[in-house]
Amino acid sequence: MTDGTTPTPTSTVRLRGALDAVPAYVAGKPAAAQAGITAYKMSSNENPYPPLPSVLDVVREHAGRINRYPDMGVAALTAALAERLDVPPARIATGPGSVGVLGQIITALCDPGDEVVFAWRSFEAYPILVALAGATAVQVPLTAESRHDLDAMAAAVTDRTKVVLVCTPNNPTGPSVRADELEAFLDRVPQDVLVVLDEAYLEFVTSEEAPDALAIHRARPNVAVLRTFSKAYGLAGLRVGYAVAHEPVAEALRKAAIPFGVNSLAQAAAIASLEAYDELDVRVKELVAERARVVAGLEEQGWEIPDTDANFVWFGVGERTPELAAAFQEAGLTVRPYGTDGVRVTIAEPEANDRLLEVAAAFPRP
Repeated sequence: MTDGTTPTPTSTVRLRGALDAVPAYVAGKPAAAQAGITAYKMSSNENPYPPLPSVLDVVREHAGRINRYPDMGVAALTAALAERLDVPPARIATGPGSVGVLGQIITALCDPGDEVVFAWRSFEAYPILVALAGATAVQVPLTAESRHDLDAMAAAVTDRTKVVLVCTPNNPTGPSVRADELEAFLDRVPQDVLVVLDEAYLEFVTSEEAPDALAIHRARPNVAVLRTFSKAYGLAGLRVGYAVAHEPVAEALRKAAIPFGVNSLAQAAAIASLEAYDELDVRVKELVAERARVVAGLEEQGWEIPDTDANFVWFGVGERTPELAAAFQEAGLTVRPYGTDGVRVTIAEPEANDRLLEVAAAFPRP
C-alpha cells in the first residue's frame, strides 16, 4: 500500500507468452434486481430446481468431515459411475466439472504448436484451454442452421491435430449432431487423434437421431466422452465432472489432474444424485416440457430457433444481440449475449419462461 508519493515498483516477472492469446471467459451474470418485478437468472444454463432433499442430507452429513482431505482417487464415485455406465473403472477420469476434465485432456495431449479442432461458436472454454497449453485452436464455423459442420471439421484435421472437440448438444446454439453424420466423420479422423464428445447437456436430449456416445466409445479407441453433474443434476456449485476414455487415455487424464481436485462434498453429492436419478429425471422431463413450450411459442411468433436438445434456446440475431439482451434485462431476465452472434437463454422457472415469451413477442424483427 502506498501513500501516493512512493511509486509502485514495476514488475519484471516473466509471464508466459501464451497468455497473450488467452481470451477471457465471460460467465453468466447473476440476476439483476428490478423494481417491482422478480428477477431471474437465465444466463448460465443452471438447473432452476434446488438439490434434492436426499442429496442435501448427504452433503450435510459429509460437511462435518471437511477438515479431512477428500479421497484423491475418487474411488467411490468412480465405482458408481462404472457400474451405472457399464464400463471398467479404469476408463473413468474425474475432475472439477467437465471443464476441469477437459483441461486435463488438453494438458495430457497437447504440446505447444499442436492443434485442437472444434466448431465455433461452441463452448467458450475451448479456446481458453487450448491457448493456455500453447496449442493452436482451429475453429470451424457452424452451418447456417447453427449445427456442427462435421465435413468441414474433418477437412480441418492435419498431422498437427491432437484433439477434436464435438459439443453435442452444442453450447450455445442447442442442436445435437446426428449419429449417422458422426460415424461418417469418425471414419475420416485418424486413429491417433482423440475425439471428445462433450455431452454436458446429455440428459435433456430427446432427438431420436442423437448418437449413443458410449456405444461409439466402446467401438472406437480414439473416442472419449465428457459429462458433468453441473446441469441436469443441479450440482453446478460443487464442480464435478468426468470422462469415459480408453485405459491409456484415462490414465493420462488422471495423471494430469489437480491433486484432490474433486472435493469430498462433490463426491458424496454426485453419488447420492446417481442413486436418486429417478427423482432427478422427473425434473429433467419437466424442463424438457418447458423447453418444448417455449420453442413452440417462439416459432408461433415467427422466430427461427435452432433445434435444441439442451436446456436453453438460441436467438441468432447477429448485430442486434446487445439490443435483444438489453430488452430481456429491462424485463428482469439476465441472459447470455455472445458478441454480435446471438443470445442464449436458459429454460428456467415457468414464470421466467412466460416473461421470455413476452419479451420475444415485443421485440421487433426485420
